[in-house]
Amino acid sequence: MKQFDVVALGELLIDFTENGASNQGNGLFEACPGGAPCNVLAMLRKTGKSCAFVGKVGDDMFGKLLRDTIEEAGINADNLIMDANIPTTLAFVKTFSNGDRDFSFYRKPGADMMLTCDELPEETIANARIFHFGTLSMTHEGVRAATVKAVGLAKEGGAYVSFDPNLRPPLWEDLEEAKRQIAWGLSQCDILKIADNELEFMTGETDFVKGAAILHEKYPNIKVLNVTAGADGSYSFYGEEEPVFVPSFKLGGTIETTGAGDTFCASVLNFVLENGIACLTPEDREAMLRFANAAAYIVTTRKGAIRSMPERSEVEALLAAN
Repeated sequence: MKQFDVVALGELLIDFTENGASNQGNGLFEACPGGAPCNVLAMLRKTGKSCAFVGKVGDDMFGKLLRDTIEEAGINADNLIMDANIPTTLAFVKTFSNGDRDFSFYRKPGADMMLTCDELPEETIANARIFHFGTLSMTHEGVRAATVKAVGLAKEGGAYVSFDPNLRPPLWEDLEEAKRQIAWGLSQCDILKIADNELEFMTGETDFVKGAAILHEKYPNIKVLNVTAGADGSYSFYGEEEPVFVPSFKLGGTIETTGAGDTFCASVLNFVLENGIACLTPEDREAMLRFANAAAYIVTTRKGAIRSMPERSEVEALLAAN
């Protein structure tokens, strides 16, 4: 028995999202706790899974808000380090009419970049059923080394490794370096969630089937490969089996897409925790994608991420009605 179902490492930050204008005409922003790895954990908590986060925030008002937020969400925060010298990372999010976003990051440096190998909670990482990470913890040398070490510890402990590239070009000085680090993540993971633009970035293919085939050939370690295609839906590729496609829920009410991919990713991890990773049938993968798409849709109707995750009963009700 493992202590945690999922342990995630990476960024924890504040997403400042547009929220109208003041009486004087000044733009208003809502401070939404977020960061992809913790967004994933927040959704997993809604499905009753035990979760722990590994990372660093500033010992400032934003860092304290983030610590309180993940604790309220039921995420173990024992290994959240408060940095006395470097401030919490901030992201300002411009939302377009279709719900897509553009990010401006305040992270030169940000506390999440300062996690070191010596600060890793080795026992916690070794006691995970699944270890999840992305590439924001691979943009800089120190935290990259910590990420590499953590993946090794998770593998030694027998965990499945989950990876989401979560490509944010403004955070990379060199996109070729981003490609190299994503390739390393692909070489390590058992479960991959990759967005359509990231699939094209890594393979040069806009055809999802061809792109997935390239990844499967190059990275045979990937057991479950899911591609999210935005408002169109999602695909699941599984070994030599035929791909499964499930369209998205287009029921209106979309405000923004922040956290939708993380909600999808968490839903897939929840499915693996409950059903295993071996011998998945097309029906299994269709059920996996339907739940993940439904949960992601609900999040797009709300602002922010950690505090906007739906209850499992909400997702099941949506599925029952559609």
